[in-house]
Amino acid sequence: MPDFTPTPADRFTFGLWTVGNTGRDPFGEATRPVLRAPYLVEKLAALGAYGVNLHDNDLVPIDATAAQRDALVREFQQALSDHGLVVPMATTNLFSDPAFKDGAFTSADARVRAYALSKTMRAMDLGAELGAHTYVLWGGREGTEVDAGGKLLDALGWFRDSLNYLAAYSESQGYGYRFALEPKPNEPRADIFLPTVGSALGFIATLERPELFGVNPEFAHETMAGLSFPHAVAQAIDAGKLFHIDLNDQKMGRFDQDLRFGAENPKGAFFLVQLLEDSGYAGPKHFDAHALRTEDEAGVWAFARGCMRTYLILKDKVQRFAQDAEIQAALAAYRVQDAELEALTGTFTPANAGALKAHAFDRAALGTRGPGLEALDQLTMELLLGVR
Repeated sequence: MPDFTPTPADRFTFGLWTVGNTGRDPFGEATRPVLRAPYLVEKLAALGAYGVNLHDNDLVPIDATAAQRDALVREFQQALSDHGLVVPMATTNLFSDPAFKDGAFTSADARVRAYALSKTMRAMDLGAELGAHTYVLWGGREGTEVDAGGKLLDALGWFRDSLNYLAAYSESQGYGYRFALEPKPNEPRADIFLPTVGSALGFIATLERPELFGVNPEFAHETMAGLSFPHAVAQAIDAGKLFHIDLNDQKMGRFDQDLRFGAENPKGAFFLVQLLEDSGYAGPKHFDAHALRTEDEAGVWAFARGCMRTYLILKDKVQRFAQDAEIQAALAAYRVQDAELEALTGTFTPANAGALKAHAFDRAALGTRGPGLEALDQLTMELLLGVR
């Protein structure tokens, strides 16, 4: 039996807001006490995690004085040093404070937009101080419930201007951040700008420094909208824009549940792990999830350990998939090759186009061929269920 015990080499990370989640939700108060950041670092290190990520206010309260801020940062840095964890990614909380109730970078109030920029630059300073190289931007309040305000095109322009400003600030400070936009279709706003990976990729192309921007897709967010997360991640990889990734799980069409990775959609999780491993993704694998509200502190650490173990179990299944002779034979049969036609379709030339138009295709045979996907899918299920 393989050993599914995580180590820092697996590059698993958690947010302070994930293992520090107190179980509070819109209908109920907290069910767990607040756990301090240095303690969370210690516990994650003991479980084999690689790093910890944070919003600015996960560590430093929004109303902290400069002296309080510096003391909290020093204490956190000491914990990281003592336990060997790193901070690969940082981000800004632009969604909790009432000032951002109608948006941060896309607020119709110029004062709010300016405050959002100021807050984000200070949070970028904090992230750089802690060693972060990736900066995630989740626009949780960047959206609308009422479109009568007529700000849609203006909001996209304000959003673009803000991202351009932050990229220039990063470069001027020598931080070298790579920025990752995190799409989400809805919640907490009714409609959030840049709701999917595809929309974020399209927006990035309009920025002044598009090479500095990529995406941070999240399993739950694409699933909420009924979309395939592996498909979204494949698009990001194909574009060279998978700068970071959030792993969790979700029931389709529900509120943002942030379930333990693999808890609800094991087949989707399997194909995601296969995609990440086969494509050579080398970035952190971040679990943006939290323990169920029913759990005490012991349940929090069972949740964290479970996220990492599930990924490693699925990674082992990916290797078995690649080594299974029957599965590989089914894959080979599915992918029909034709050297002559592939030569004609690979590169356009007038001669290739003419030959392709003149080629006699057996349309009836093409329509009657069965690709064997039922059998291949069943073989995959048997592998996941442990009978292969």
